[in-house]
Amino acid sequence: MTLLDMIYPLAIAAEAASGALMGTRRQMDLFGVSVIGTVTALGGGSIRDMLLGHYPLGWVAHPQYLLFTIAAAVAAALLAGSLHHLKRAFLLLDALGLVAFTVIGCNIAAGTGAHVAVVVVMGMITGVFGGLLRDILCNQVPLVLRRDLYATVSMVTGVLYVGLLYFGVGPDLATGVALAVGFSLRLLAIRFSLALPVPDAGTGAFEALPDERA
Repeated sequence: MTLLDMIYPLAIAAEAASGALMGTRRQMDLFGVSVIGTVTALGGGSIRDMLLGHYPLGWVAHPQYLLFTIAAAVAAALLAGSLHHLKRAFLLLDALGLVAFTVIGCNIAAGTGAHVAVVVVMGMITGVFGGLLRDILCNQVPLVLRRDLYATVSMVTGVLYVGLLYFGVGPDLATGVALAVGFSLRLLAIRFSLALPVPDAGTGAFEALPDERA
């Protein structure tokens, strides 16, 4: 069993939990948090597979992952009351899911023989789009569109993973390094509000505006 095989259940559990926590903050019932958790965990991979023509979709071929995702979402919702820092837990789980799914997406895309640029983009789609769908369904500005580094973290993680493989680094070591670097970068972006420059509509100049996370 490879490291990627081991982190996949962890990744879907983390993303399902992040979706459930947001649904709980929006006062959804258990069905609602199950839907949000499932979309968050499986949405990015489903979009990736459809774009690549990679059928059947992952959760269709392995329905046990669907059941596992729902169970993780319900568990997170039921435990939400004991989490005194929901926002912090949500951001940590989302960061873990972001980088883990990016690496998983790159690996699956590479297995189809796609060009290296497509591999990195598919990794980003896998990492980002589940959270994007989650935020849209919860009527919130998606994290990927806000001012702290998010999609950029996914891109760096994907490029690092693919680059390490290109230079002959073993898959497990490449996975571990990419996950560690990506997760650390995302936490630094949250802690210090690291951001890409934002164009000033008045002057056309670029400025880094302060973070406005809800």
